[in-house]
Amino acid sequence: MSETIRVVIADDHPLFREGVAHSLAGEPDMAVVGQAASGEAALRLARDLTPDVLLLDIAMPGKSGLTAASEIAAACPATKIVMLTVSEHEDDLLAAFKAGARGYVLKGVSARELANVVRAVAGGEVYVSPALAAGVLVELTRGRPTDPMDELTEREQETLQLVAEGLTNREIGERLSLAEKTIKHYMTNILGKLHVRSRVEAALLAARRGSGESTDKTPSVS
Repeated sequence: MSETIRVVIADDHPLFREGVAHSLAGEPDMAVVGQAASGEAALRLARDLTPDVLLLDIAMPGKSGLTAASEIAAACPATKIVMLTVSEHEDDLLAAFKAGARGYVLKGVSARELANVVRAVAGGEVYVSPALAAGVLVELTRGRPTDPMDELTEREQETLQLVAEGLTNREIGERLSLAEKTIKHYMTNILGKLHVRSRVEAALLAARRGSGESTDKTPSVS
Protein backbone atom coordinates (compact mmCIF):
# COMPACT_ATOMS: atom_id res chain seq x y z
CA MET A 1 0.00 0.00 0.00
CA SER A 2 1.64 3.20 -1.17
CA GLU A 3 -0.44 5.68 0.85
CA THR A 4 0.13 6.28 4.55
CA ILE A 5 -2.18 4.25 6.78
CA ARG A 6 -3.83 6.61 9.28
CA VAL A 7 -4.40 4.94 12.66
CA VAL A 8 -6.35 5.84 15.81
CA ILE A 9 -5.69 3.91 19.04
CA ALA A 10 -8.35 3.58 21.76
CA ASP A 11 -7.33 2.05 25.10
CA ASP A 12 -7.85 3.26 28.66
CA HIS A 13 -4.33 2.27 29.79
CA PRO A 14 -2.06 5.23 28.85
CA LEU A 15 1.23 3.34 29.08
CA PHE A 16 0.05 0.54 26.80
CA ARG A 17 -1.66 2.96 24.39
CA GLU A 18 1.39 5.17 24.09
CA GLY A 19 3.63 2.13 23.59
CA VAL A 20 1.49 0.95 20.68
CA ALA A 21 1.42 4.47 19.24
CA HIS A 22 5.21 4.72 19.46
CA SER A 23 5.77 1.37 17.73
CA LEU A 24 3.32 2.08 14.89
CA ALA A 25 4.59 5.64 14.41
CA GLY A 26 7.99 4.12 13.69
CA GLU A 27 6.59 2.31 10.64
CA PRO A 28 7.34 4.22 7.41
CA ASP A 29 3.85 3.65 5.99
CA MET A 30 1.82 4.50 9.12
CA ALA A 31 0.78 7.60 11.02
CA VAL A 32 -0.95 7.61 14.42
CA VAL A 33 -3.41 10.49 14.03
CA GLY A 34 -5.25 10.19 17.35
CA GLN A 35 -5.54 8.46 20.72
CA ALA A 36 -8.59 7.85 22.90
CA ALA A 37 -9.12 6.54 26.43
CA SER A 38 -12.81 5.63 26.11
CA GLY A 39 -15.38 4.33 23.66
CA GLU A 40 -17.04 7.75 23.49
CA ALA A 41 -13.74 9.43 22.58
CA ALA A 42 -13.01 6.73 20.01
CA LEU A 43 -16.34 7.40 18.29
CA ARG A 44 -15.69 11.16 18.24
CA LEU A 45 -12.21 10.69 16.75
CA ALA A 46 -13.52 8.24 14.15
CA ARG A 47 -16.12 10.78 13.03
CA ASP A 48 -13.69 13.72 13.06
CA LEU A 49 -10.63 12.04 11.51
CA THR A 50 -12.02 9.07 9.50
CA PRO A 51 -8.86 6.98 10.07
CA ASP A 52 -8.07 4.00 7.88
CA VAL A 53 -7.73 1.71 10.91
CA LEU A 54 -8.95 2.06 14.49
CA LEU A 55 -7.41 -0.15 17.19
CA LEU A 56 -10.01 -0.61 19.91
CA ASP A 57 -9.88 -2.28 23.32
CA ILE A 58 -12.97 -4.18 24.48
CA ALA A 59 -12.89 -3.31 28.19
CA MET A 60 -13.02 0.45 28.68
CA PRO A 61 -14.91 2.71 31.12
CA GLY A 62 -18.25 4.07 29.94
CA LYS A 63 -19.12 2.91 26.44
CA SER A 64 -17.60 -0.54 25.90
CA GLY A 65 -15.36 -1.30 22.95
CA LEU A 66 -18.02 -3.58 21.47
CA THR A 67 -20.68 -0.87 21.65
CA ALA A 68 -18.26 1.68 20.22
CA ALA A 69 -17.31 -0.72 17.42
CA SER A 70 -20.94 -1.08 16.37
CA GLU A 71 -21.51 2.69 16.36
CA ILE A 72 -18.23 3.42 14.56
CA ALA A 73 -18.93 0.78 11.90
CA ALA A 74 -22.32 2.40 11.23
CA ALA A 75 -21.08 6.01 11.27
CA CYS A 76 -17.71 5.49 9.53
CA PRO A 77 -17.87 2.45 7.21
CA ALA A 78 -14.56 3.44 5.59
CA THR A 79 -12.72 2.89 8.90
CA LYS A 80 -11.52 -0.66 9.53
CA ILE A 81 -11.86 -1.68 13.19
CA VAL A 82 -9.37 -4.00 14.88
CA MET A 83 -10.06 -5.15 18.43
CA LEU A 84 -6.81 -5.18 20.44
CA THR A 85 -7.64 -6.97 23.67
CA VAL A 86 -6.67 -9.47 26.35
CA SER A 87 -10.02 -11.25 26.03
CA GLU A 88 -9.81 -14.76 24.63
CA HIS A 89 -13.52 -15.37 25.16
CA GLU A 90 -15.18 -16.69 22.02
CA ASP A 91 -18.33 -14.69 22.79
CA ASP A 92 -16.34 -11.44 22.72
CA LEU A 93 -14.67 -12.42 19.47
CA LEU A 94 -17.96 -13.26 17.74
CA ALA A 95 -19.63 -10.14 19.14
CA ALA A 96 -16.76 -8.02 17.81
CA PHE A 97 -17.20 -9.27 14.26
CA LYS A 98 -20.97 -8.94 14.45
CA ALA A 99 -20.40 -5.34 15.56
CA GLY A 100 -18.34 -4.66 12.43
CA ALA A 101 -14.73 -5.36 13.42
CA ARG A 102 -12.36 -6.62 10.73
CA GLY A 103 -9.67 -7.89 13.06
CA TYR A 104 -9.26 -9.40 16.53
CA VAL A 105 -5.78 -9.35 18.03
CA LEU A 106 -4.58 -10.43 21.47
CA LYS A 107 -2.39 -7.95 23.34
CA GLY A 108 0.51 -10.38 23.53
CA VAL A 109 1.19 -9.74 19.84
CA SER A 110 4.62 -8.37 18.90
CA ALA A 111 5.05 -4.86 17.48
CA ARG A 112 6.02 -6.27 14.08
CA GLU A 113 3.02 -8.61 13.99
CA LEU A 114 0.65 -5.80 14.96
CA ALA A 115 1.99 -3.58 12.17
CA ASN A 116 1.44 -6.41 9.69
CA VAL A 117 -2.12 -6.90 10.95
CA VAL A 118 -2.83 -3.19 10.51
CA ARG A 119 -1.52 -3.36 6.93
CA ALA A 120 -3.57 -6.47 6.16
CA VAL A 121 -6.81 -5.08 7.53
CA ALA A 122 -6.25 -1.69 5.86
CA GLY A 123 -5.83 -3.62 2.61
CA GLY A 124 -9.22 -5.31 2.99
CA GLU A 125 -8.29 -8.55 4.75
CA VAL A 126 -9.86 -10.01 7.90
CA TYR A 127 -7.58 -11.14 10.73
CA VAL A 128 -8.07 -13.28 13.83
CA SER A 129 -5.26 -14.24 16.21
CA PRO A 130 -4.28 -17.80 15.21
CA ALA A 131 -4.95 -19.16 18.72
CA LEU A 132 -8.62 -18.19 18.33
CA ALA A 133 -9.16 -18.69 14.61
CA ALA A 134 -10.33 -22.31 14.61
CA GLY A 135 -13.13 -21.73 17.08
CA VAL A 136 -14.49 -18.63 15.38
CA LEU A 137 -14.51 -20.25 11.95
CA VAL A 138 -16.69 -23.05 13.28
CA GLU A 139 -19.13 -20.59 14.85
CA LEU A 140 -19.27 -18.23 11.88
CA THR A 141 -20.12 -21.04 9.46
CA ARG A 142 -22.78 -22.56 11.74
CA GLY A 143 -26.36 -21.64 10.97
CA ARG A 144 -25.61 -19.11 8.22
CA PRO A 145 -28.75 -17.62 6.65
CA THR A 146 -29.79 -19.20 3.38
CA ASP A 147 -30.78 -15.81 1.96
CA PRO A 148 -27.73 -13.53 1.51
CA MET A 149 -30.02 -10.50 1.76
CA ASP A 150 -30.41 -11.30 5.46
CA GLU A 151 -26.72 -10.43 5.94
CA LEU A 152 -27.22 -6.80 4.85
CA THR A 153 -27.57 -4.09 7.47
CA GLU A 154 -30.60 -1.81 7.36
CA ARG A 155 -28.55 0.97 5.75
CA GLU A 156 -27.12 -1.44 3.16
CA GLN A 157 -30.65 -2.59 2.32
CA GLU A 158 -31.72 1.04 1.86
CA THR A 159 -28.74 1.64 -0.42
CA LEU A 160 -29.44 -1.48 -2.48
CA GLN A 161 -33.10 -0.54 -2.89
CA LEU A 162 -32.06 2.82 -4.35
CA VAL A 163 -29.57 1.07 -6.65
CA ALA A 164 -32.44 -1.10 -7.87
CA GLU A 165 -34.37 2.11 -8.60
CA GLY A 166 -31.54 3.19 -10.89
CA LEU A 167 -29.93 5.90 -8.74
CA THR A 168 -26.20 6.63 -8.97
CA ASN A 169 -23.95 6.69 -5.90
CA ARG A 170 -24.10 10.47 -5.83
CA GLU A 171 -27.90 10.46 -6.02
CA ILE A 172 -28.12 7.82 -3.29
CA GLY A 173 -25.83 9.92 -1.10
CA GLU A 174 -28.06 12.95 -1.60
CA ARG A 175 -31.17 10.90 -0.81
CA LEU A 176 -29.67 9.46 2.40
CA SER A 177 -27.70 12.60 3.37
CA LEU A 178 -24.39 10.73 3.15
CA ALA A 179 -21.14 11.39 1.30
CA GLU A 180 -20.68 9.67 -2.07
CA LYS A 181 -17.52 8.02 -0.67
CA THR A 182 -19.61 6.45 2.10
CA ILE A 183 -22.07 5.05 -0.44
CA LYS A 184 -19.18 3.51 -2.38
CA HIS A 185 -18.06 1.70 0.78
CA TYR A 186 -21.60 0.47 1.37
CA MET A 187 -21.67 -0.86 -2.19
CA THR A 188 -18.39 -2.71 -1.64
CA ASN A 189 -19.89 -4.36 1.44
CA ILE A 190 -23.11 -5.20 -0.42
CA LEU A 191 -21.31 -6.84 -3.36
CA GLY A 192 -19.17 -8.89 -0.97
CA LYS A 193 -22.08 -10.08 1.15
CA LEU A 194 -24.20 -10.98 -1.88
CA HIS A 195 -21.25 -12.62 -3.67
CA VAL A 196 -21.88 -10.70 -6.89
CA ARG A 197 -19.55 -8.76 -9.17
CA SER A 198 -21.50 -5.64 -10.07
CA ARG A 199 -24.29 -3.33 -8.97
CA VAL A 200 -26.40 -4.70 -11.83
CA GLU A 201 -26.28 -8.21 -10.36
CA ALA A 202 -27.01 -6.80 -6.92
CA ALA A 203 -30.00 -4.89 -8.28
CA LEU A 204 -31.32 -8.06 -9.93
CA LEU A 205 -31.08 -9.91 -6.61
CA ALA A 206 -32.99 -7.08 -4.93
CA ALA A 207 -35.65 -7.24 -7.65
CA ARG A 208 -35.99 -11.00 -7.20
CA ARG A 209 -36.33 -10.55 -3.44
CA GLY A 210 -39.02 -7.95 -4.02
CA SER A 211 -40.95 -10.27 -6.34
CA GLY A 212 -40.70 -13.17 -3.90
CA GLU A 213 -38.31 -15.28 -5.99
CA SER A 214 -35.49 -17.27 -4.39
CA THR A 215 -32.12 -15.52 -4.09
CA ASP A 216 -30.11 -18.66 -3.42
CA LYS A 217 -28.57 -18.53 -6.89
CA THR A 218 -26.60 -15.66 -8.32
CA PRO A 219 -28.16 -14.42 -11.56
CA SER A 220 -26.19 -14.49 -14.77
CA VAL A 221 -25.76 -11.07 -16.35
CA SER A 222 -24.34 -10.75 -19.81
